[in-house]
Amino acid sequence: MTTLIPSAARIAFQAEAAKRILITDGAQGTEFQKMGLTEADYAGKLGLSHDQKGNNDMLCLAKPEAVAKVHRDYFDAGADIAETNTFSSNRISQADYGAEHLVHELNVAAAGIARAIADEYAARDGRPRFVAGGIGPTNKTLSLSPDVNDPGFREIDWDFLVDVYKQQAAGLMEGGADFILIETIFDTLNAKAGIMAIKQLERELGREVPIMLSMTLTDLSGRNLSGHTVEAFWHAVRHAKPLTVGLNCSFGATQLRPHVKLLSEIADSLIMVYPNAGLPNELGAYDEQPVTTAGLVREWAAAGQVNVLGGCCGSTPAHIAEMARAVQGLAPRQVPVLEPVTRLAGLEPFIMAA
Repeated sequence: MTTLIPSAARIAFQAEAAKRILITDGAQGTEFQKMGLTEADYAGKLGLSHDQKGNNDMLCLAKPEAVAKVHRDYFDAGADIAETNTFSSNRISQADYGAEHLVHELNVAAAGIARAIADEYAARDGRPRFVAGGIGPTNKTLSLSPDVNDPGFREIDWDFLVDVYKQQAAGLMEGGADFILIETIFDTLNAKAGIMAIKQLERELGREVPIMLSMTLTDLSGRNLSGHTVEAFWHAVRHAKPLTVGLNCSFGATQLRPHVKLLSEIADSLIMVYPNAGLPNELGAYDEQPVTTAGLVREWAAAGQVNVLGGCCGSTPAHIAEMARAVQGLAPRQVPVLEPVTRLAGLEPFIMAA
């Protein structure tokens, strides 16, 4: 059995999380939209055959100063963690833009931008800043068929998706990410492929690659698209020993309240939650004000249910700043010690009593 070098970033992160509630950043795409970027900004001099406008990840190569500005704005707002601008930096998603050959370069560049700025801010005040290498779910699913007439059909298979995730994670770690954040998990099987990819990468690198996992709920009953409840999801991924587990996106803080409470009670891991700023209006805009979002997430913090807070769709640096102020001085959640029993999961959890 290969002995892995422990992650210094994990140790440092856990030490900081024991002192206070940490803050991660907020939405990036809407920040880019505010800049009024053109097709030329997205395409740069990369010579790609497809239009790139809207391919926010490509800005890491074509206009890195825009990406750097977003990271700076969130650190200025009080964030401790910068997520890389790589939600779609994988071969599956970039194929839509004819840019799959740039995946490795995209991830290395994105992590490098975030790393440099995180280190700059840490050097200013001595407070550690961390970089989470963000990996989105791709636009494919292992659990469900896209063809209602052929339930057994899948557009991709397990081995292919593991390789896709591994390529992205390798680039992020090469660029300087501290952790790999598998986020917006709508399909638990996709997430398990991501976990396997990172475990393979660990063996190749000979060092630990800490994992963060974040599930997204697609209905108010508390399930993701593949049908798993929050508890069943946790039982399915607990073996990975993630640094953090939590929820993001979904419906906003109000609707997430019972699911955050449940997860905080059953997960022997740090809890990270970064909800949408409410739900969008008829025009697709988010109206929930920073002070409102901050007040809602403060309830979780005051109840001792979270270790890391941030924002997803619709959130801005102003939302993150209000969150940081709202939870300042509140004690972080204490990770529970669970009874050693067998915990299994299909779509529902199954616990085998001792």
